[in-house]
Amino acid sequence: MSKKVIEQVNKFVNERVEKMLLEDVVSSRFARYSKYIIQDRALPDARDGLKPVQRRILYAMGEMGLAYNKPYKKSARIAGEVMGKYHPHGDSSIYEALVRMSQDFKMRLPLVDMHGNNGSIDGDSPAAMRYTEARLSKEAEYLLKDIDKRTVNFVPNFDDEEQEPTVLPAKFPNLLVNGAMGISAGYATKIPPHNLREVIDATIALIENPDLSDDDILHYIKGPDFPTGGIVQGKDGIKQALTTGAGKVIIRSKTFIEEISKSQDRIVVTEIPYEVNKAELVRTIDTLRVNNNIDDILEIRDESDQEGLRIAIDLKKGADSGFILNYLYKNSDLQIAFNYNMVAILNHRPVLVGARELLKTYIEHQKEVITNRSNFELEKAQKRFHIVDGLIKMTSIVEEVIKTIRESQNKADAKLNIQNKFSFSELQAEAIVMLQLYRLSTTDIQALRDEQQNLTFEMEKLNQILSNEKILMKTIKSELLEVHAVLGDDRKSLIEDEIETIKIDHRDLISDENTMVGITKDGYVKRASLRSYQATPEPGLKENDAFIFLKEVNTLDTLLIFTNLGQYIFLPVYKIDEQKWKDLGVYINNIVPIEKNEVLVKVLAVSNFKTDEKILMATKFGQMKQVNLTEFEVTRYNKSLRAMKLAPGDEVRSVDITLKENIIALSKKGYGLRFETEELPLYGLQAGGVKSMSLAEDDELAVAFYARSNDDFYFLTSRGHIVKDSVSEVSKYARGRRGIIILERQKTLPHLIVSGARLSKAQQKEDVNIRLVGTKEAVYMPLSEVKYSPNKFGKKMIDDGYFMEIDKSSYEEEVVVVEKKKVSKPEQEAKVIEEAIMTKNNKQIRLSRLDLFDEEE
Repeated sequence: MSKKVIEQVNKFVNERVEKMLLEDVVSSRFARYSKYIIQDRALPDARDGLKPVQRRILYAMGEMGLAYNKPYKKSARIAGEVMGKYHPHGDSSIYEALVRMSQDFKMRLPLVDMHGNNGSIDGDSPAAMRYTEARLSKEAEYLLKDIDKRTVNFVPNFDDEEQEPTVLPAKFPNLLVNGAMGISAGYATKIPPHNLREVIDATIALIENPDLSDDDILHYIKGPDFPTGGIVQGKDGIKQALTTGAGKVIIRSKTFIEEISKSQDRIVVTEIPYEVNKAELVRTIDTLRVNNNIDDILEIRDESDQEGLRIAIDLKKGADSGFILNYLYKNSDLQIAFNYNMVAILNHRPVLVGARELLKTYIEHQKEVITNRSNFELEKAQKRFHIVDGLIKMTSIVEEVIKTIRESQNKADAKLNIQNKFSFSELQAEAIVMLQLYRLSTTDIQALRDEQQNLTFEMEKLNQILSNEKILMKTIKSELLEVHAVLGDDRKSLIEDEIETIKIDHRDLISDENTMVGITKDGYVKRASLRSYQATPEPGLKENDAFIFLKEVNTLDTLLIFTNLGQYIFLPVYKIDEQKWKDLGVYINNIVPIEKNEVLVKVLAVSNFKTDEKILMATKFGQMKQVNLTEFEVTRYNKSLRAMKLAPGDEVRSVDITLKENIIALSKKGYGLRFETEELPLYGLQAGGVKSMSLAEDDELAVAFYARSNDDFYFLTSRGHIVKDSVSEVSKYARGRRGIIILERQKTLPHLIVSGARLSKAQQKEDVNIRLVGTKEAVYMPLSEVKYSPNKFGKKMIDDGYFMEIDKSSYEEEVVVVEKKKVSKPEQEAKVIEEAIMTKNNKQIRLSRLDLFDEEE
């Protein structure tokens, strides 16, 4: 390519190609696009309440002569007319807008009368546009009324071949009456429909008193009035929305309870919330039934017919219909929230406005419409008056006029001659030459005089409208009253002042039955029916795993599962999936996430949290506290919760319940301490407790529990021995002491205390079961099989000890209520006092009661 050609190409490119940064191009083009979709696509105009596509459809149908009392025409023809002349977008979007304006469950006053399948409240699609027919509704004609009298501005269409209106005359405030929904770039609108009569009453009140307050507007507009009816709750939300343009209300279905039999009811739904899909609603409620979210629903049927909507929900015998209805309000679309976002185009800008501003804008629009109409009609009346005046003048000289016309050569010559000879204007001359001879009769001359008189009266009236604003406002008011009388109807939605707060206790949904629950030391949880438990000789367990909790509980009970890291898991029994007893169960981490080094310490089954019972918690470092059982009850339990604050390296070792007057603390190295329960303060869940037992550097607390003075207790050693002792033989000291030795030490293979439990007289009398768990085995047997052994290390039961628990007696034991010391701040560590005596030789020895026993065999 020659150098000259390259220069020409470069010159061409430089002249015609503009170099710009990409971000500048995108920003500029997107801004133009946003402006277009905001102003001319998605948001309604505050004056006529219509989006451009809706306005174009109605105008095109009006131009096609599709009045409400004229025959229908195919929807495809209407969509084609709109697309070809005014709306250069897809025909599907035009047809969707046409269909929506015809749906009486979407529009409070449908603007299109459609013949054929136009969809349903079940979400069914309308028939194709080639099958349906449409025409304007009577309400739409009031929006279009007087549009041919130059009432609104027209602009060229997209190809400059047609004219289209920028707004419709709108003889009623359509934006508030029919509402609007739309999403554009950065803006969205959601305006509910309102009652026509109420809106017009408010408009008239605002005309009569322009200083009307927002509260006065609310006196007329009670709230939204949905085409599907329902109950609207929240007067404060309505006030806020109609005042500021943003607010929230609750829409609730209308229902009633129908009695099937003396002990069986049926919930009947007759109206559902606005824009809720009825078929989806029925499906959702049926899914709740199938998934056993609610047990008392027998069947749900959609019994809607030509007489109206009806959903029947049959309940089981004895079911609480009020509770189930509240549950459905809470968990289905029988009740929804509706959020106002009243954004509309005012003065070519999107604005969030209240009802008062919208009505003011509408009134200003009507002033302009009626002024334009009056000017048009006045001009027309003046023109006709001028013609009639000429015709009347002509009747007095009719012979001369006829003679002049006969002498003329043609029509144009005749017009010119009578204009010059009798001083008629061109308009008058045109009317005279076109006059039919029969109009010269006496009757027609009188008719002309009557018409002249009427025209005079009409011109006076129009001049008054144009010159006197009070008469203009009176005209607007009278036309609104006409619409009020012709189109107005009664309110469909019921307004309730307060939003009813619904609180559902999920326990009420659960069948009250007993079930077997087991929890293992490795963290597996399972629940099975009593039948499955009794029919399974061996439970499903991992190798070397064993139950630390195995109990028949009620489905309404709650398990408190405590871990060594000071956390607890709140687990309602009904939340545990039911399995067969031979199954392995569900790992606790799949129910509630726990740490890798977190292990289960204790499981408590609680039937009622509203009691005076206390929970005793003790840690490895000897920290201890009491907590009210009520504090452990929570409503959200999707994660583990703090039960006790721990120091670094510390762990929870023991948890007990059922308050007694004494607390027994046993250390790993064999020390036992008894002190009064009232010495231990009551703390909350976030506290770390106080020092309860003084420990040597190489010792740690093994277990702590409540006990009465006349109780016995068992403790389990690391070598699998179980030792029985009496509470009364453990000397009572103040909290913070080391206590006395209850287990003799050995230099080689020493016995270390790993667990312990209180043993009451009632438990011994009833011969309850005792559970002993080791690292590789477990035994569960009656207390009577644990024979007394004179050996100071008790009786060997398992290879190595890990956990011990004694079942409670079925006899109800009295709960001791002990006054607690109020502690405003953590106590200082108590001074350690060794439990020792001095011999005659001034030699100090440790206190022990075990020297009387023989050595271990």
